[in-house]
Amino acid sequence: MPRKGLRPRDKRPLPQPDYKYNSVLVSRFVNKLNYAGKKSASEKVLMGAMQVIADKTKQEPLSVFNKCIENVRPLVEVKARRVGGATYQVPNEVKTIRSTTLAMRWLLTAARSKKGKPMSERLAEEIILGSKKEGTAFKKREDTHKMAEANRAFAHFKW
Repeated sequence: MPRKGLRPRDKRPLPQPDYKYNSVLVSRFVNKLNYAGKKSASEKVLMGAMQVIADKTKQEPLSVFNKCIENVRPLVEVKARRVGGATYQVPNEVKTIRSTTLAMRWLLTAARSKKGKPMSERLAEEIILGSKKEGTAFKKREDTHKMAEANRAFAHFKW
């Protein structure tokens, strides 16, 4: 018997692929970039960033974007677990959908933290750096992995 008031375990449907690249990942990124309900503005920013990527790298922007997301995605993360009065940072594997969401969030945070350029240029720069395994978002992934490695001794608290 299902308990009352809990969210069902079934997953939400994925958004429709975007109109230009026919990619669900790009569509999800636009939704993540969305600010104050202005989706068309988010699409303009991302399409401008894709244009900058194409100009700078002379490569297909979608492949650079996919490579960036793949490089920035974390494989493990730490979760706080309270055991007998002490709080331990327990390393856990990350599900694919969550790791992709984290990668997108880190990319946007890194791009938003830079100043002095339009958002599309900042975002393009961070995506290019991420595809080369550099930049602030990739550093965040490395820090997360280091934290999980350092707390590997507490892995037996995972349940």
